[in-house]
Amino acid sequence: MASTAHAGRYADLVRLLLRHGRSDLVTGAGLDEFLVDEDVPSGDVDKATELAADLERMGPTYIKLGQLLSTRYDLLPPAYTEALTRLQDSVEPFPFEQVREIVEAELGASLRHLFESFDETPLAAASLGQVHRARTQSGRDVVVKVQRPGIREVVRDDMEVLEKLASLADGHTGAGRRFGFARLLAQFRRSLAGELDYTREARNLERFRELTADYEHLVVPEPLGDYTTSKVLTMEHIEGRKITEVGPLGLLDIDARPLVEELFACYLRMILDDGVLHADPHPGNLLLTPDGRIALLDLGMVATVPPRIQTQVVKLLLAISDGDGEETAAVLASMGHPLAGYDAARFREDVSHLVSSSMELGGDLQAGSVLVELSRLSGVHGLRPPAEMSMIGKALLNLDQATVHLDPTFSPADAIRDNASNILRGGLAVSPGGIMAAAIEAKEFTSQLPRRANRILDALSEGELTVRVNAIDESRLLTVMQRLANRLTMGLVLASIVIGAALMMQVPTHSTVLGYPAIAMIFFVLAALGGACLVGWIVATDRRIARQARRDELQRR
Repeated sequence: MASTAHAGRYADLVRLLLRHGRSDLVTGAGLDEFLVDEDVPSGDVDKATELAADLERMGPTYIKLGQLLSTRYDLLPPAYTEALTRLQDSVEPFPFEQVREIVEAELGASLRHLFESFDETPLAAASLGQVHRARTQSGRDVVVKVQRPGIREVVRDDMEVLEKLASLADGHTGAGRRFGFARLLAQFRRSLAGELDYTREARNLERFRELTADYEHLVVPEPLGDYTTSKVLTMEHIEGRKITEVGPLGLLDIDARPLVEELFACYLRMILDDGVLHADPHPGNLLLTPDGRIALLDLGMVATVPPRIQTQVVKLLLAISDGDGEETAAVLASMGHPLAGYDAARFREDVSHLVSSSMELGGDLQAGSVLVELSRLSGVHGLRPPAEMSMIGKALLNLDQATVHLDPTFSPADAIRDNASNILRGGLAVSPGGIMAAAIEAKEFTSQLPRRANRILDALSEGELTVRVNAIDESRLLTVMQRLANRLTMGLVLASIVIGAALMMQVPTHSTVLGYPAIAMIFFVLAALGGACLVGWIVATDRRIARQARRDELQRR
């Protein structure tokens, strides 16, 4: 049954690639500066709608892929991003009978004993689950997030199919070797697995409540631990409207500037100081409450940012806000991994042009869109940026959209400069554990330094000091030279046989084949067979070496 299901998924994916792979999905990425139409989005609207419908029919895994692609404005034309945004909220709910079964099985009691009331109609239905409003027996208004039945098995099977195809692409296509689809898919798998564990999302809610405690205009719903399992998440209900649903007249009744300033400052601190990243802060996950606060919802996609990346991103954002293209290119080069064909000069030139063009926007500069575009430029020029940079760019891009909607005069670049001192102060802060680790390393260094220095000086005085330089792979060079010598020797032997056979053609003999001396014909046949074997050996050996080189390159990545 599993193989049959996999075969069906392979067929669906192949049909999707054949149907959309040759459309304007990639080639029409809205990059034609000379054909601009403000009313009609760039790209084929009908094909974009068909792609969204196809992804929805293929199931939750592909819906999540569509949700991620809906925010990748650097890769897809506007027609496709607009079509894919509907996947975020327009998924058909599953029946309430299944909701009841899952909640009762997970929480170990009947629904009427757990809740005073439980709305059968969901507030929202997403690709992995749906949300219902309820009230506990203690009278507390809550929302209950219930995972779709059988979703984990479906996602696991879909990921197996995608991973096999990604491995094939990495091993047999130039794009796969350049971008590393298997590695990117592994990151997507970890993120999706985290979203399927609602206890992790509950922990994320608790963590974000702590991180936003100092911001009076931000609020995060409190999870109810006794009503939460890996498939059911219960949290307090926060009344409010999506930011995107608040019109210009509604914005007149609120003071938006403190809201956006706190929201932007909070996210900068969380990313660049605390190392926590809300990877999906699109406007649909931000609510404007009646008391004038912003509620942060849907914390299933949360990632960590390593300290090294935090420091580099701080430098990058400051360089972008200052319009320093040279420094931006230098920081990116230090962050990324250069691939074959990386052209540092052209990369630096294009980055400088992008940063200078972005600075012309003035207050309209959006740090998120610049980071996303810098990620694209890095890939084009053969420089692979760290995965965290793309995630930070996506988060800031979505955040830019929310802040601009609330306050069109808000400038993210100015906010970055205004928060630079706090960002740098956080980057210079050292934890107690870090201080202890540094002290231990310093102790080891000082205790071992005299002994190591004596060894070096003794070796130098006795003429035994050696310096080893791995300039080339000596073993591989010797193997190549030996193979070359063997091929050359075999070629010389075959050539000698041919020459000898040609000379024996002149020797009179009674034994002939087709009128020629038999001994000469025998040597000619041996030379032909030997030449064919040599060619076959050369082709087979070269192919084996090429496959091994590709595997080694993938492992190094």
